[in-house]
Amino acid sequence: MNIIVVFPKIEHAKSVRGILQKSGYTVDAVCTSGAQALRAAGDLDSGIIICTCRLPDMVYRELYEYLTPRYDMLLIGSAKQIEERETSDIVGLCTPLKVHELLQTVAMMAEISARKKKQKKKKPGPRCASEKRTIDQAKLLLMERNHLSEEEAHRYLQKRSMENGTGLVETAQMIVSLIDSEM
Repeated sequence: MNIIVVFPKIEHAKSVRGILQKSGYTVDAVCTSGAQALRAAGDLDSGIIICTCRLPDMVYRELYEYLTPRYDMLLIGSAKQIEERETSDIVGLCTPLKVHELLQTVAMMAEISARKKKQKKKKPGPRCASEKRTIDQAKLLLMERNHLSEEEAHRYLQKRSMENGTGLVETAQMIVSLIDSEM
C-alpha cells in the first residue's frame, strides 16, 4: 500500500508520517504541495493520499480529481470542512487528530483497497472473437429450439453457468455440442 502525506507545513506531514511508520506503515512521500504529491503519485501505482483541505497550490478537490481512481483520499480538517466535502468517496477525519482514529482509518482504507484490487484481478478480461461466436451460437440454438428471446437465452446460459460452476463460454460449448449431437 502506497501512502503519500501532503500538508502545507512539513512538520505536520512528518508527524503524521512518524505515527504511521511506528505502526508499521511505509510512507512513500511527504509533500508540502499538490504538485509535489502529483509527482510522487506519478511514480507509484496506487494508494492513499492523506492531506488537508488547502494546500499552497490547490485545494483537496483538485488533487482528488487528478488522482482518482488510482488513489483514495483521507482528508483531515475541521468538522465544518469535513462536513462540506463535495464527494462521499473522500474519507474525512476531524481535527484535532486522534492517533487511534488515524490508524484505524488508514487500516480500513488499506483493507478496502486490497479488496478492490483482488476483485479487479478476478474480473475476466474481454472475450475473444471465438468465445463470442460460441456464446452467440449457443444463444441462437436456444432461441430456435426453445423459442426464447435473445435476452432469455442469455439468462439461461448465465443461470446454467452459475448452477454448474462453469464459465459462460464452457456452458455455451456444452449446449452447442449437445444440441448439435441431437440433430
